[in-house]
Formats: sequence, C-alpha cells, structure tokens
Amino acid sequence: MDLFASDLHLSSATPALNAAFVTLLEGRAHDAARVFLLGDLFEVWAGDEDVDRPEFRAIIAALRGLTDAGIDLHVLPGNRDFLLGAGFRDATGARLHGDWLLCDLAGTPALLMHGDTLCTDDLPYQQFRRMVRSTDWQHAFLARPLAERHAIAEDLRRRSQQATAGKGEYLLDANDDAIASVLRHHDVALLIHGHTHRPARHRHTVDGHEHVRWVLADWRDRPCWVEADGDGLHAFTTDDNGAVSPDRRYEQLRIT
Repeated sequence: MDLFASDLHLSSATPALNAAFVTLLEGRAHDAARVFLLGDLFEVWAGDEDVDRPEFRAIIAALRGLTDAGIDLHVLPGNRDFLLGAGFRDATGARLHGDWLLCDLAGTPALLMHGDTLCTDDLPYQQFRRMVRSTDWQHAFLARPLAERHAIAEDLRRRSQQATAGKGEYLLDANDDAIASVLRHHDVALLIHGHTHRPARHRHTVDGHEHVRWVLADWRDRPCWVEADGDGLHAFTTDDNGAVSPDRRYEQLRIT
C-alpha cells in the first residue's frame, strides 16, 4: 500500500492537526511501503533550522520513525515549504524531489505533483514563483537571520491571502491545457496533486486517451489522505474521535 497526503499546512496554530498527523504516521502509515507528501506539509518553512522548532519536533521524529522502519518517504515541495532542504532530509530520512515525480502504482504509471505549476492562469503567482524558486533569491533569503526570515515569510503569506481573496475561482484552479500538457508529456494514465484544496476525481480525454486526475484534500479542518493498492485508490478521513472512514468527496467522477 502507498499513502498520499498534501496541503497539511502544519504550524504552531494547528496543534490538533499536528497531533493527528503524528498519529497517522505512527499508525496507519506503518502499513505502507511508501509515503508521499505532495507539498505544503508546513504552513511556513523559513529554512532547515525549523527542524528544531518545538511545534515540529514530534512531526520530524515521526517522519524519521517511518524511514527507520524501512518505509520510503517521498516529499515534494509546495508553495509554502519550497525551502525544505538537506537539513530536513537528514533529520527525517526523506527523499526530496522537484516539481514532479513519476512512480508505478500497482502497474499504473502515475505522475505526482504539488499542483501549483498547473495554475497557469494566475500569472502574478507564476511570476512570484519564478522569483522565489531562483537560486539567487533563495541564497539571499537564507543568508538572513532566522527571525527575520520568519517575519518576511509571514508578510508574504499575509499578502498571498489578500491576493487570493480578490482572484476569480478559475485563477486558483488547475488549467485544462496545463493538465493536458503534463499528461501528454509524461504519458501517464494517472495524475495526483494537491494545492487547489478542491478534492475530487476527474476524468480527462487527451489525444483520444483516458486519464484520471485525483486532487488531494487539504487538512484545513480534518485529516485526510489517499491510499493506493492493487484495487485502486481509496480516500480516507477521520472524525473528531479519530475513527477512520471513507472520504465521500471522491465518489463522483467529474468529466473534464
């Protein structure tokens, strides 16, 4: 079994979700062969000194517990935690990847992404993304004291929230042409991503071929993840008491 999660946005302001994630890592995730975290694990990551932040210590320890148990942990960067680096990798044993990752899910070729690169209609965001992903910007940012980096990151987060509130819905969703382009380029039957916070299953027809796209849910109000096995993909969530149940948001297949 493989386990997927995205957009947890963990921070000091989410103690219940932080604890729920540790419970998932120390419990159900230990039945997995691989765990894939597809970006925005943390609300803010200002540099790998954050591995020592008190609110993250249990999370880092639980991630290390997975890899120490022989479970492959794969992490893709999100738009909030794109500065995850060697310090995080060494602390957790995770394998860090770039904007995408190809894998085989029980014989089905799959493309994994965070998903922000698919939102090509949002031109201001894509311009900002190019800036903060540049080597020069990151070197200059990481050279600042940690407290200053957190202040800058908080200001950027606030501005992002303000900008998002004023954008049309279509700007915040994945662009159909961008989806078709990556499916065509990577020649995969399955695409799994997060970022848009719009959990659903979609069917796309590209060049006469059928593809399925799973959009992972965020952890804004509850834990949620997807598992893949020989019978396909299955979405789960938990209630306030921690009881696991199917996540019904994926039952309808949307034709795109």
